[in-house]
Amino acid sequence: MILKKIHFAIDSTKKASNSKNFFLKKYKNYPPNQSNVIVVIGGDGFMLKTLKKYRKHKKPFYGMNRGSFGFLMNKYKTKNIIKSILKAKSVTISALDMRATTKDNIKKNAIAINEVSLLRQSRQAASLQILKGKKVLIKKLICDGVLVSTPAGSTAYNLSAHGPILSLNSKKIAITPISPFRPRRWKGKIASTSSSIKIKNLNIFKRPISAVADNVEVRNIKNVHVKVNNSIKFKLLYDSSSVLSKKIKLEQLKKGIA
Repeated sequence: MILKKIHFAIDSTKKASNSKNFFLKKYKNYPPNQSNVIVVIGGDGFMLKTLKKYRKHKKPFYGMNRGSFGFLMNKYKTKNIIKSILKAKSVTISALDMRATTKDNIKKNAIAINEVSLLRQSRQAASLQILKGKKVLIKKLICDGVLVSTPAGSTAYNLSAHGPILSLNSKKIAITPISPFRPRRWKGKIASTSSSIKIKNLNIFKRPISAVADNVEVRNIKNVHVKVNNSIKFKLLYDSSSVLSKKIKLEQLKKGIA
């Protein structure tokens, strides 16, 4: 990669914005469509928003952590930025395509890099049916919700919900229940990335649910279709010590491979 032009995307949090004057004084901030790489300074949530915001430019993204955990990010640094980017290894990830229909038959589409989660909106548990294609995976699930996770997102909310950790090259997605009440023993399902997952709300008015694609929420859902969209790809750049596949393997070692 020839690196001459950088676009800096810097979060507005105090921790991240303290870096703004330093980088914009040292480097020219090119428009994203003219840049060779987009440097993202912030946390994982800001990285997800930035990936979606600039995906039409089809540029590689190099993240530096100024958030908390920073699973999708490299370590923060102020020296040898260009050298680090040139030496970085690239990882390509695909997004989930969420197509939601509300109780009023309004259609809403969004993409998710980590996961699509369906969550109860009221004090009452959700009542859901889950299908893979035309096959019913579970006829009736009473729970707080359910999520569909990519490999990149499998160590985030999915792991907190006791879902499996997926390797980046696994070509799998995880379907994981959130606090299942009936049946209690249903642990979820691992499916191929070619699978089309449909989740129905069995009681739209009494048990309302919302659908969240990373940070985009749609409320009062009737049903949701989720599928990997291989035409939406993101290229992330990582230092040798921060490669995403290594981070996932470390989490697998902590938990034990599912």
